[in-house]
Amino acid sequence: MFDTILIANRGEIACRVIETARKMGLRSVAVHSDVDAGAKHVAMADDAICIGEAAPAASYLRGDAIIAAAQATGAQLIHPGYGFLSENPDFVDQVEAAGLTFVGPSAHAIRSMGLKDAAKKLMQEAGVPIVPGYMGEDQDPGHLEVEAQSIGYPVLIKAVAGGGGKGMRLVERPEEFVDALESAKSEARTAFGNDHVLIEKFILQPRHIEVQVFGDGEKAVHLFERDCSLQRRHQKVIEEAPAPDMPENVRQAMGQAAVRAAEAIGYKGAGTVEFIVDGSNGLREDGFWFMEMNTRLQVEHPVSELITGVDLVEWQIRVASGESLPAQQDELSIKGHAFEARLYAEDVPAGFLPATGRLEHLAFPDGVRADSGVRSGDEISPHYDPMIAKVIVHGPTRAVALRQLARGLRETEVAGTVTNLSFLGALAEHDGFGRGEVDTGLIARDIDALVAQPDDNPQARAQAALIAAGIWDQDGAGSGFTLWQPLVRTVWIEDGGEPREIKLRMRGAGDCLVETDGLLVEALHTASGWELDGDRAANFAQSGDEITIFTDYGRSYRVIDLLARDSDGGADATLTLAPMPGRVVSVHVSPGQTVSEGDRLAVLEAMKMEHTMVAGRDGTIAEVLVADGDQVEAGAPLIRLEEEVEA
Repeated sequence: MFDTILIANRGEIACRVIETARKMGLRSVAVHSDVDAGAKHVAMADDAICIGEAAPAASYLRGDAIIAAAQATGAQLIHPGYGFLSENPDFVDQVEAAGLTFVGPSAHAIRSMGLKDAAKKLMQEAGVPIVPGYMGEDQDPGHLEVEAQSIGYPVLIKAVAGGGGKGMRLVERPEEFVDALESAKSEARTAFGNDHVLIEKFILQPRHIEVQVFGDGEKAVHLFERDCSLQRRHQKVIEEAPAPDMPENVRQAMGQAAVRAAEAIGYKGAGTVEFIVDGSNGLREDGFWFMEMNTRLQVEHPVSELITGVDLVEWQIRVASGESLPAQQDELSIKGHAFEARLYAEDVPAGFLPATGRLEHLAFPDGVRADSGVRSGDEISPHYDPMIAKVIVHGPTRAVALRQLARGLRETEVAGTVTNLSFLGALAEHDGFGRGEVDTGLIARDIDALVAQPDDNPQARAQAALIAAGIWDQDGAGSGFTLWQPLVRTVWIEDGGEPREIKLRMRGAGDCLVETDGLLVEALHTASGWELDGDRAANFAQSGDEITIFTDYGRSYRVIDLLARDSDGGADATLTLAPMPGRVVSVHVSPGQTVSEGDRLAVLEAMKMEHTMVAGRDGTIAEVLVADGDQVEAGAPLIRLEEEVEA
C-alpha cells in the first residue's frame, strides 16, 4: 500500500498535488533547488530535499537526483506535475527501473505522442480526424514547397518537436514560403535540436478546443471540453469549460475522438487531446481536427474539475495505485461553467516582458479558487516561469461565471511587481468575449484596447499622498491643523514615472482637502473609514517608499524624498542597464566602436526568453562591463557610452 508521494516539481502545481495528497492521507515530499528552499511548496510538504542549484538543468530536470530523493525519503510514488520532466519518457523508464511508480502514462504512450508528425499518423490510423497537410520524411525545401501548394494557402509550418509557438510560421502566399521555411527550421534547430517540420492547412477563424481524457491503461473516458482560444503568441491566457456555443452532437463527436486517441496508445492517467476547430461557420462534426496530445495534467485542468466535480489529481493517484477507472462515461456530466485566468508577473506596456520582484502583498477575494505557488513576501525568481496564480471561478451559467471572473480579477490584490492583472480584467470584460465570440486571433485584433492604460485617478493619488504624509494611520484625528488656521502640507508622489506635487489642506480632524494637478479631492474620515469624494477608500499596501492602491487593478506610487532627489546626481544617461536579473547570452560591441540609436549591444536571457539590449542614442562605446555567460542583477550596468560633448 502506498503511503508517500514525491512531487517532482515546484510552484503552484506542486502545491496543488500536495493538497490532494494530504486529503487522501498521503505523506508528501517536496524537492527544491537552493533558491526555492523557502518556497510555498516546500513549506506545505511533510518532508523536503534540495536537489541542486537554481538552474532547472541543475535541479528540477535532474531525474537521478529526484529518484534518489524518493528513495531517501521512502516515497513510492512520483508525481511529475507539468513541465520539467512530466513528458520525458526516459525519466519514466528510470522511475520504474528504480522500483518506483510514476503517476502518469507509460513511457510508450509519451513517446507515441512526442513528435507531432508521428502522432498525427497514429491518430489517423485510429480514426481521429487530422488537418490536411504533409508529415513526410522528405524535408527538401523544393518538395515542401510543392506540398504546400497542393494543400492550398494559407499554410502553417510547424516544427515536429515544437511547443510554445517555436518553429512555427504562417505563410499566406507562395512567394513567402522559402524564407518562412528557413526561419522556422533555424528556430526549431536551436530550440529542439531537430529542424524537421510538417505543413498543414491554416484554419482562417480557428478555435482551440481541447478534451480532457482519463484512462487506466486499457479504457478511457472524457471529462468534456475546454475552450482555450484566448491566446497571445500561442500562449493560453484565459480558458473556460465547457466551450461556448458547443452543440451536443459536436461535443459527443469530439469526446469520442479523444477517447479513441487515448485508447489507441493504452493511455493511463490524465491527458488532453487538443483540436483545432473551424469557427467560421459554427461548430460542426466535420470541422475539428487533431492537433496534439499532452500526456500530462494541464495547467488549465481546474476548469474541468469544477464542471464535473472530479479531483483529477486524486484520480491520477488512485489509478497509479492500481485502481481501474474511477467512473464510467455515463456517470460524468457537466454542471455549470468555469473560467481560469493566468496571473503573471509581466510588464504589459513593455510588450509583456517577464518581471521579477518581491511580492509585498498578495490576496484574493472570497468566491474564487486561487491556485498559487507563492505568498506575500515571496520572490518572483528569474529562473522559472513567472506565474503568480491561476484565478478560477465557477457559476451556474457562462454569463454568471464570467461576471464572477471579472469581479474576482478586480478584487485581486498584488503589490511589489508589475503584473498582467489589468490585461486579464480587460479580457474578462471584453464585449465580444462576453458574447462567446472567441477565436485565437481575438487578442491580436484588439490588443491596443486590451493594453490601454487606465484613465487618471486623482482619488487614488490623493489616498497615496495621505498615506505618505502619515495622516491615514492616525485617522486624521488631531493631526495637521493649528488653532486658528488650516495647515497646508506638500507631498511629492511619482505617478507613472512623473513627479506630482500634492497639497494637503487640513480643515479639521479627519477632514482634508487634497489638491492634485489642479483638482480637489475631499477626504473625510467617517465611522466606516476614509472616504474620497464620497466613495469608500480602496485597500492598499505600503513597503518603504512604494504605495499600491488597490483600485484599477492596482496603482503604484513612489514617495519622493526631495532631499534625496536633490542630492542624487541622477541616472547616468550613458549606461545601458539590465532590465531584470538574467544571464548575458552575447555581447555585440567592443570599446571604441561607433553605434547608432537602436543598434544591438547585447542579448540577455531571463525568464526563459531572450531580450535584446539596444543603444539609446548615437555614440561611441567607452566600456563593455560584462562578458558572455555573466549573471547580472536588475539594474546592473552592461555597456557604457562615451559622454556626449556639447557643441
